[in-house]
Amino acid sequence: MYLLQLVKRRSFLILLLLTVSWGGLIARLWWLQLGFVHHYSARDIDLIKNAVRQRQQTIILDSGRGEIRDRNGYPFTGGKTLTLVLFPLARTGMTDASATRKLASLIDWPQAKLDEAIRKVKDPLALRDERGKLVALSTRQAEEINKLQLPGVLALPVVERYRPDVTAKQVIGFVGQNPELVKQLYPSELRSGKMSLDSGIGASGLERSFERFLQQIEPVRLSYFLDGTGRPLRGLDMRFKQSENSYYPLSLTTTLDAKIQAKLEQAADRAGLKQGSIVVLDAGSGDVVAMVSRPVYDQSKVDIAAGDWQNRAVKQLPPGSVFKIVVAAAALEEGVAAPTEKFQCTGEYGKYGFSCWNKEGHGSITMEEAFAQSCNIAFAEIAKRLGGAKIEEYARRLGLTVPVGWTTNELYQLKNFRQIDAEESGTVFAPGAPREDEGALIQTAIGQRDVRLTPLQAANLMVTILRGGQPGQVRLVRDITYQNGVTFHHFSAQPLAGQGISRITAWKLRRFLEQVVQRGTGKSLGSLPWKTAGKSGTAQVTVQGQQRDHQWFVGYAPVDKPRYAIAVVAENQPTRGAHQGTAVFSSVVETLASLRE
Repeated sequence: MYLLQLVKRRSFLILLLLTVSWGGLIARLWWLQLGFVHHYSARDIDLIKNAVRQRQQTIILDSGRGEIRDRNGYPFTGGKTLTLVLFPLARTGMTDASATRKLASLIDWPQAKLDEAIRKVKDPLALRDERGKLVALSTRQAEEINKLQLPGVLALPVVERYRPDVTAKQVIGFVGQNPELVKQLYPSELRSGKMSLDSGIGASGLERSFERFLQQIEPVRLSYFLDGTGRPLRGLDMRFKQSENSYYPLSLTTTLDAKIQAKLEQAADRAGLKQGSIVVLDAGSGDVVAMVSRPVYDQSKVDIAAGDWQNRAVKQLPPGSVFKIVVAAAALEEGVAAPTEKFQCTGEYGKYGFSCWNKEGHGSITMEEAFAQSCNIAFAEIAKRLGGAKIEEYARRLGLTVPVGWTTNELYQLKNFRQIDAEESGTVFAPGAPREDEGALIQTAIGQRDVRLTPLQAANLMVTILRGGQPGQVRLVRDITYQNGVTFHHFSAQPLAGQGISRITAWKLRRFLEQVVQRGTGKSLGSLPWKTAGKSGTAQVTVQGQQRDHQWFVGYAPVDKPRYAIAVVAENQPTRGAHQGTAVFSSVVETLASLRE
């Protein structure tokens, strides 16, 4: 009897254990299949989406991000290209040799080359040539290809964000992944599923500064759904998905001229500009017409550590004798020196190891001649009369100690909005540096020691002088527009905080700048198709233990009716040899003049 009860008890316990186990398994299956399929585990994994992805092959035909265009509507980003799209399905589906021969003939490729490209397809892709460019098709070619009805092969319009041949790469910037920033900027979009942590957002340039306006809406996708053997699922074989919104995404109309930009990039490369920048501003409005930065980089494969993606035109550098423009402006405005006043230059200052670049000295020389010949000794004497505080004051009044790009305190709830990404300020004295120490002061007078300017600031200084001494902000973007072309927001011209200088002083400075080219350090520019004015500068720097030069030339052309203000910097040049900054400036003026003919 006892033994029978013991058997019954054990049987009950075993059945109970099995029931609990089966119950737990059923609950677990319910939890996986129905309860928490969209938020599985601490990682918040969506099981349904991942299951679909396992049998889905998708290609993005258009990211849905807003375009960035030049002043005439040319797209720096985007632009549709009819091209050949291949899915991995093509590897197993294209068994008809005559069909592949016809396809190769339609795109003008050798059949063996096309067969190899198809064999290598692992993920959906748009076909590219050896240079990395999309294989462009005509409308007739596209229609003929689609008539073939080859599995996994389609001719479709693809919008490529960054084309290999596009210009102004550093100005435009690039899109990258930053999950933490996505969490910070787009919490509601993450909750709604419109964005994910791996969504691309602007990482530099206009892509970054206008991120909230360019933000992508739903991308245009083409998807194939396949079974376990790689065959299309009946009824789900192909899906095309795009947004029907006629207003968004928003796009930017910049002040850049794509034609001028392209020509100046070519001119920079021909002139051998390996590291440096070119800035061209409209002499009247102060808007950016072109902005070149070297070395170039690939926007689709960015090497962050290399730093080539940074826009060198907005990075501060020692300007050398370009800063004598500020010293001259202060001296003329304050009346401490006159253009005809004479100074004595023997080539040596007599202490601090300070000397003139002309070791034999300039002899007796007027202030105007000293500017044209870039005499260090004369400007050291003028700086002593002014004092460091006055020199710093005039640098500030001319807009050289603050970023000069267009800015506002608030733009559609964006605080301290700036059009130009990562633009740096200029400096005259480092914090705590002595402003009246004679040794520091005379080095400051020639744009050395702590003095720093950006090429953009230097070009804007020319515009300030041309408009009579009043500085203004520099526009890079003119309008934000809806998808249908209607203006969403227009950026009006704005003054730059700063008192500026008088019209008389500005007029005198123009004469000084003209004398540089007529009889000074810029005489090599005298034979250009446009009469030019400007100022050269050479700043000595130490790079990896070696003495190198930053070679500047800033100016404007043509002199009689100025159209463009220009700043050129050739960085890290040898201390001996030709002045590459002047040579590149010459190429820029020649290019601009040829485009106006």
